Amino acid sequence: MKIEQNISLKPFNTFGIDATATHFISVSSIDELKEVLALKNYPNKLILGGGSNMLLTKDYDGLVIHINLKGVEKVSEDDDFVYVRASAGENWHEFVIYCINNDFGGIENLSLIPGNVGTAPIQNIGAYGVELKDIFHSCEAMSIETSSIKTFNKQECRFDYRNSIFKQEIKGQFIVTSVTFKLTKRNHQLHVNYGTIASQLEAMQIENPTIQDISKAVIYIRESKLPNPKDIGNSGSFFKNPVVSTQLYNKLLQNFEDMPSYPVSNDEVKIPAGWLIEKAGFKGKRFGDYGIHKNQALVLVNYGNAKGSDILKLSELIQSTIKRLFEISIEAEVNIL
Repeated sequence: MKIEQNISLKPFNTFGIDATATHFISVSSIDELKEVLALKNYPNKLILGGGSNMLLTKDYDGLVIHINLKGVEKVSEDDDFVYVRASAGENWHEFVIYCINNDFGGIENLSLIPGNVGTAPIQNIGAYGVELKDIFHSCEAMSIETSSIKTFNKQECRFDYRNSIFKQEIKGQFIVTSVTFKLTKRNHQLHVNYGTIASQLEAMQIENPTIQDISKAVIYIRESKLPNPKDIGNSGSFFKNPVVSTQLYNKLLQNFEDMPSYPVSNDEVKIPAGWLIEKAGFKGKRFGDYGIHKNQALVLVNYGNAKGSDILKLSELIQSTIKRLFEISIEAEVNIL
């Protein structure tokens, strides 16, 4: 086990921000993780997974622990369902493709989401009408204080929109080490009515789609709208879609007749943050080495050597503008560090 000094975190975050960690270690086993957590001479520790949902605004003075736990296995199965456990360091999209190739259903709409398995339940990742909670069975997480392993079931995780207990009550107290998914083996429940999946399947001349077809459609849509972090630094959607009162929505409709919405309850609707940002005139704007992507207003990008603080200031400008124009507060989905 080797702790490195003054390591650039640029390869470890999808925004491609060149922040420095004074100390860094990558752990590939539970025992190594326990050993690192037991070190007393590093009071400041940052847990780093796939680096896909974070914005580094400064250097990190402490020990960065990169979670590189690997492994995928079937835990159990019956005629209808299979339970698959994946270690936290597994690449999310590669795990999705593993499931697709084995005809395990329910996960196909979550194709091509950047990041690793371990951060998926923390964020309750979601796309195209499906959220992680829909296929989640349980996860194992290590207590940072005691190094003991606790299993969390779905109810204990308290999943909400891009949220979980790991971002709220017990934030910073546990490290997710593995996630177990409940997936279908037959009678797959297909979700094709969200976004442009149905029209993309039609363009592909597919009338009776399989989970493989839906995955291909989602991949095509995402690649057409979202920049690949390997080409342009980004963390996917930077903001959450805001939920507002029906009363406010109806008021806004008087001035913005084309404002889209999705019902949440009898009293609330969800408004696409991307629409708000585009309507405010930010889509495609560039400020030197950073800006808003030309195809998707939700995505803030690093074109080369931007600082995290620059992107943070841009996000704050967008938030204040949306508040002024629409009386709506939009919240960052990305963790600011």
